[in-house]
Amino acid sequence: MQILHNANYNFIRWRWHALALSTLVIVAGLAVIISRGGMPLGIDFSGGTIVIVKFDQSVSETQVRDAVDPIAGEEVVQQYGEAGDNSWLIRLAQSQTAEQGTSLETGSQQILDALTKAGLPSYEILSREIVGPVIGADLQRRGIYATLASILAITVYIGFRFRFSFAIGAIAATFHDIIVTLAFLVFFGYDLSLNIVAALLTITGYSVNDTIVIFDRVRENMRSMRKESLEQVVNTSVNQTLSRTIITAGTTFLSVLSLYIFGGEVLRGFAFTMLVGIVSGTYSTIFIASAIAILLSKQKRSAAASAQAAATRPAGRPDAAARPGRKSRGAKAS
Repeated sequence: MQILHNANYNFIRWRWHALALSTLVIVAGLAVIISRGGMPLGIDFSGGTIVIVKFDQSVSETQVRDAVDPIAGEEVVQQYGEAGDNSWLIRLAQSQTAEQGTSLETGSQQILDALTKAGLPSYEILSREIVGPVIGADLQRRGIYATLASILAITVYIGFRFRFSFAIGAIAATFHDIIVTLAFLVFFGYDLSLNIVAALLTITGYSVNDTIVIFDRVRENMRSMRKESLEQVVNTSVNQTLSRTIITAGTTFLSVLSLYIFGGEVLRGFAFTMLVGIVSGTYSTIFIASAIAILLSKQKRSAAASAQAAATRPAGRPDAAARPGRKSRGAKAS
């Protein structure tokens, strides 16, 4: 299906603006993460207790927070779902204790007792999640290993399939998408959980697939457009695959958007990560991967040209003073 006929947009001219924008987002995201002492972790990784309750009548965040404030340790109170649902998420950090079922249930019971003691309206328990510290640390380690393993496998695959400069561009675009997505997660207050790790792994594959499609077209066009500059070849290839990119990214975006709107609070973090990743992946394929590939290719050509010029340069001519039959200026005749 072709939705754009004879597209001829000059995307490459905006590559430096795109690199500047990406740098700004990444630096801002890293600054926020560092200022907060690291990426906020969900209960899957940090361990703790989460209780979601729904009140029969409307209650404010202050009322719920005051009710659970006497509990020792740090509490997190967030509205769950829509404002009219009267549902609240209450989270307690898990202390580094032994993995005993009785101790893990203690936090949940403390929350329920505190709500009842505070005289709040009657409520029902929608969900209870309890993860111990040992399990949380193990899940965190496994999540890191899974992410690094997928990136390593993709790096090896791209390195064998494409020339060095294009492989580096594709890998850089993949890292770009992951870091930008993490930055937006921090900006919008999402915690890193197993669902979000799954979304990040999906984004990694999605971004690389989109990049490979365009780079395949670049490789084909380089054979038929030998006289054209690399910028023109890349720009033509992006325009030729633009319809495919819009259709693929658009349909995926709309599917994930419906999941974000109607999927409920449990899937909201996953869906939000996917939404940011789809936009970032499409953007990085057109601008970031192509810009880095062009930059490295130019540097490689320049280095090769310099080496060739140095190899073919004739040996230095002797100085005039050393030439036979010539007298140096100012020398006296014998």
